[in-house]
Amino acid sequence: MDQAVRLTKAQEPWIGSRGRIGVIIPSTNIGVEYDCQRIIPPGVTWHFGRFFVEQPDLSSDNMFLAFIEAIRKTIPHAMRDIMTCEPTYIMMGMSAETFWGGLEGNVEFEQRLREDIGPGMGLTSGAAALKAALDAFGAKTVAALTPYQPIGDVQVRRFLEESGYTVTNVVGLKCDTATSIAHTPPREVIDAVLNELDGDNVDAIVQAGTNLSTQDIFPALEQQLGKPVIPINIATIWHALRAHGIEDKIFGRGWLLERF
Repeated sequence: MDQAVRLTKAQEPWIGSRGRIGVIIPSTNIGVEYDCQRIIPPGVTWHFGRFFVEQPDLSSDNMFLAFIEAIRKTIPHAMRDIMTCEPTYIMMGMSAETFWGGLEGNVEFEQRLREDIGPGMGLTSGAAALKAALDAFGAKTVAALTPYQPIGDVQVRRFLEESGYTVTNVVGLKCDTATSIAHTPPREVIDAVLNELDGDNVDAIVQAGTNLSTQDIFPALEQQLGKPVIPINIATIWHALRAHGIEDKIFGRGWLLERF
């Protein structure tokens, strides 16, 4: 008799038997799905829910603010919808608003989300995941790369400084739209890391902006620089997996997933 047939009902495997992680992303985002689909531990499934981005223009500080205001109205709908697939954990695949208002702003952001998912559901937000990653490495002095306008860079710096880190520099690539972030040339990212962010006094380099996928770039930069270079998508994936009790080490995607 076939082995699958001989299994008792209690032994039968099921989809997402170790974790069904709901991932909330902007409708403009392609980077998060790309990164998640390359990191799939056995028994773990990713389930994506999109919130509508009516205003993707990020070409100025004012338009960036308009973007933040617009997504605050549509995120709750995506949270409502994702809960119908009965996820066992929630990961936010967006980052700008998670930095907004510093540490207190991140707490308030997560509290708003819990109105839709309930107090018992595990939750990972981008800013909090980056903090946890930096703490795992014991970093004290950091530099940051973003795809944002200056108003967004201010929020990233504020969150990091309020978290207790010395911030040497924040470089914003000033991408024109939420969609165009994904099309940033890798050379532009590498140049910013090597020429504007790295230094002997920098313990770690982090990257915000979830539509900017850097997992194909940063592991090599870690080897070259000899220090953590942490993409926000890798930080959120790592944080969600570990918080959900999934301790599998993933190799080739950076030190964070290999060491902690």
